[in-house]
Amino acid sequence: MADDAFLAGFMDDYFVECEEHLATIRRLLLVLDAGVGQPAVQPQALDELFRAFHSIKGISGMVELREAEMLAHHMESYLRALRARETQLSDAGIDALIRGVDALEQTIAARRDATPPPAVDLVVRELAAVAPEAGGPRAAAPAAAASAALASWRVTFVPSAALLARGVNVDMVRARLRDTGTIVDATPLVTPEGVAFEFMFAGDLAPETAAAWAGDGIRVEAVAEPGPVPFDGAAASPMDGSARVATSHVVRVDLGKLDDVMRIIGDMVISRARLDGALAAAEAALPPAIWRQIQENTQTIERQLRDLREGVMRLRLVPVGEIFRRMPFVVRDLARETGTQVRLELRGQETEIDKFLIERMMDPVLHLVRNAVSHGFEPAAVRAAAGKPAEGTLTLAAASVGESVVLEIADDGRGIDAAAVAAKARALGFPLPEGPLDAATLLDLLCAPGFSTRDETDRASGRGVGMGVVKTTVEELNGSMTLQTAPGEGTRFVIELPLTLSITDALIAHVGERVFAVPQGAVREVIEIAPAAIRRIEGHEIAPFRGGTLPIVRLGRVFGVPERAGRALHVFVVGAGVDAVGIAVDRIAGQREIVVRGMADALIKVDGVSGATDLGDGRVVLILDLPALARRGRRLAPGASVAPRPGVEAR
Repeated sequence: MADDAFLAGFMDDYFVECEEHLATIRRLLLVLDAGVGQPAVQPQALDELFRAFHSIKGISGMVELREAEMLAHHMESYLRALRARETQLSDAGIDALIRGVDALEQTIAARRDATPPPAVDLVVRELAAVAPEAGGPRAAAPAAAASAALASWRVTFVPSAALLARGVNVDMVRARLRDTGTIVDATPLVTPEGVAFEFMFAGDLAPETAAAWAGDGIRVEAVAEPGPVPFDGAAASPMDGSARVATSHVVRVDLGKLDDVMRIIGDMVISRARLDGALAAAEAALPPAIWRQIQENTQTIERQLRDLREGVMRLRLVPVGEIFRRMPFVVRDLARETGTQVRLELRGQETEIDKFLIERMMDPVLHLVRNAVSHGFEPAAVRAAAGKPAEGTLTLAAASVGESVVLEIADDGRGIDAAAVAAKARALGFPLPEGPLDAATLLDLLCAPGFSTRDETDRASGRGVGMGVVKTTVEELNGSMTLQTAPGEGTRFVIELPLTLSITDALIAHVGERVFAVPQGAVREVIEIAPAAIRRIEGHEIAPFRGGTLPIVRLGRVFGVPERAGRALHVFVVGAGVDAVGIAVDRIAGQREIVVRGMADALIKVDGVSGATDLGDGRVVLILDLPALARRGRRLAPGASVAPRPGVEAR
């Protein structure tokens, strides 16, 4: 059982390390791609790529994932041939590497998910074709010459609980070997003593060093015949650099464990709120001195609990670049397939977001990118006739805005013809109001099940079903998606997501006898409006706001809750510029930290409500979905349009 647990933990480390190496590989392949046709390839990029593939090959051999080991071997062979100038970097070589990386990623994912591995024979043949002599005797000769003077050793490490308690683990052993010489092979073993690791090692190892290692469970034996030869002896150590991903300052934590901690913190937040309620009831019965001491202690606990919550949230945050890093290859392939000239701009890749949101948003962003490349851009001749550059621009941007993250997918292509979409929708039987479509209605149509403006299916996107999945995913994550487009000018999708889904700051609003929680990150600002300032136009309410007008949505009328008449309204302003909408309530009682409980059951989901929470008194309080209420207000506002607005800039 202990061995099984150890192997499971080792596999977790394997998957995390492979993910880090694959991220490095995808970034460097873009650098390599830019060097096609150049007289020389960037040597630093080649070296880093080689080390990343070599590292994956080594650790894949340790876990006996032979398909991944073979793919990584063939890709490092091609890179070795490039370094030795035995072949030239070509489009065919880049294509082979990209397909090889895709197959490598799928192979590793199949092992992680316990599913059958993909067939890799065709990819292996393609890789072999671009570097037919790589890995042969001529390529291996320099490595053999470089290591001929070094002694060969067999190093065996047997982990134990006592050694692990002292910090002696397989990563430390690898680091010692790398610091002393070169690791040329590594294999896991099952021995009578338990799981062990055997390293073939080339280097100058002093007897006193070997004797000192023996106390840490490391056995060293001299090998009479030369052991396996590393593929590149010119490098100081093939396993240096990117392979050293787990140092003594890094601890890898499973996301599920962080979820458990966040749930515990959520329970603590609710308990603290209940304690506040109980103390408030007891205030009159306590002497002032004791009451002040209790207040100081509760405020200290509140501050410490907030620091704990923010610390755990920071552990969950990862750069949004994890989504963006795949897109250059998608754009490259689709542009070649469609004959479109596209330039991809990435901004704000360092913006951080919850790891769970990254995983859920990967496919929606991918679908929007595919749609933009396959449908969004005009042919080069049409763009030139319209005075546009022949090369279209696709922009992926991310920015932090308060407690939210904004993602933007924008193109400068043909835009969406709202009139044509409306005509197609009416022909399909969709009920639509007369007149031009506003942006919200246009987006709802594009995301409607079964609606598509295309009559044929292509590889890039299906028959309209994808947009519905995009919108559903965003809404399930308590986010919002808006559309700005104009014919001939381009299309922009803007997705706003909360930084995290578990705990957030909220404003407590009252409408009549009902209480609601409003996530603070969704609120642009809060204003007070006198009832006399509100005007009715075309059956809808508006109020003066910053030199313009602000559509007003009264929350009490949305949910059928009696309002208190004759007093000034407190208004949450959502959105900015022409998209701003005011959500009016009777009063705002203050700010609280709340635990978000989502509503996953479709039978109880209500438009305008994103979840529920407990403020500590045992009552369930609904959490408002302000973006959804704002969309309702924009649809009802007179003069709504489909005009685009300036894009999101990375901050």
